[in-house]
Amino acid sequence: MEEAEVIVVGAGPAGASAAVHLARAGVDVLLLEKSRFPRDKVCGDGLTPRAVRQLLRMGIDIDAPGWNRSRGMRWVCGDRQVVIDWPDLGRFPDFGLTRSRHDFDDILANHAAASGARLRTEVKATGPLTDRAGRITGVSAGAGPEGRPVEYRAPLVVAAEGASARTALAMGLDRDPRRQLATAARRYYRSPELSKDEYLELWADLRCPRTGRDLPGYGWIFPLGDGRVNVGLGALPHRNHGAVDLRATLDQWLARLPRDWGLTEENADSPLRSAALPMGFNRHPQYGRGLLLVGDSAGMISPWSGEGIAQAMEAAEIAAETVALALTRAPGQGREHVLRRYPEEIRRRWGRYYRLGNTAADHLFSRFGYRPLLNEHVMARPGLVGSLARLLTELMDDPPRDVADHMLRTVLRMVPAARRRR
Repeated sequence: MEEAEVIVVGAGPAGASAAVHLARAGVDVLLLEKSRFPRDKVCGDGLTPRAVRQLLRMGIDIDAPGWNRSRGMRWVCGDRQVVIDWPDLGRFPDFGLTRSRHDFDDILANHAAASGARLRTEVKATGPLTDRAGRITGVSAGAGPEGRPVEYRAPLVVAAEGASARTALAMGLDRDPRRQLATAARRYYRSPELSKDEYLELWADLRCPRTGRDLPGYGWIFPLGDGRVNVGLGALPHRNHGAVDLRATLDQWLARLPRDWGLTEENADSPLRSAALPMGFNRHPQYGRGLLLVGDSAGMISPWSGEGIAQAMEAAEIAAETVALALTRAPGQGREHVLRRYPEEIRRRWGRYYRLGNTAADHLFSRFGYRPLLNEHVMARPGLVGSLARLLTELMDDPPRDVADHMLRTVLRMVPAARRRR
């Protein structure tokens, strides 16, 4: 048995970031990861300036080999395309990054260990340990390839296990059935020319071969700078329209692309892999009985864009700050009062933005995709497309600095605040 002040379950972007901030605050933290590093994850591998800001706050060396910078996005819809540079804002850098999750997570986990966290790999949490009142006091786990039984104990646990959310489910926190689950699929291709592109490319006019409907999502081509590109699709199918055949949709899309791009079967560098995307805060509460949820375990993926890494790392920092402050108080009501501020701060930062995004996802994206937003009239106005891009990626200054900021902040202020959950 090992003991700590805090246990973090899962060493992806959310868990590793939480461990970094906790360790830097002087908290004794155990970081448990079921796999060995490096290990792969299904992801677009694209990081917006919002995510880059979090890497800088943690002290990650983004000038080291392997990081590929992006200048912005290129939106394609029909016969039009619009190039959008990342905005020059005071809060965020003016560039994005791409890096494969194969070593991105490895870098973050090792950074957490270098910051003082006790990293334990090949440790799969099998269930929460609780006291008589039902409060979590640690986790049971299987350690090593043989799954040797072991217990880890701490008064607080941060669950960052991704979409599986095993610890949250074992504590009775089910997924909100009103929130839909998106699906993403991606594949790597060798394409030296596309790999040098300075823009993330997104396609909003793809169709599903089986139904002929617009894809309820978009396709992407993200350059990795190492001779490869990440090509994938994200879809949020409406309940009444059935599942989307992402493989057939991808094949049909690739057949449209220029042959000299090299996105062909003989240039494939990986199998097609897919994963679920828990979106729109689909699990509540984010704190209760000693357990804090961050990242995909809480369904924090943006309903606007499907981006999840930036939100995971931001929530991890908020959770770590809350926990560090709570541990200065004795167990009891004083500590609980501080810990309950975590979901309140999440709601304050993202409540209106996610509530409006969930409405857009339910009534627009899941039914018609992104084509209605990026119709020919909108695509003919690059400034308008740029404002939409800032909304989709939540790149806004606070306080507002320009017309787009003022407009987007005004829209969000008009969204009714969600009622506080018990």
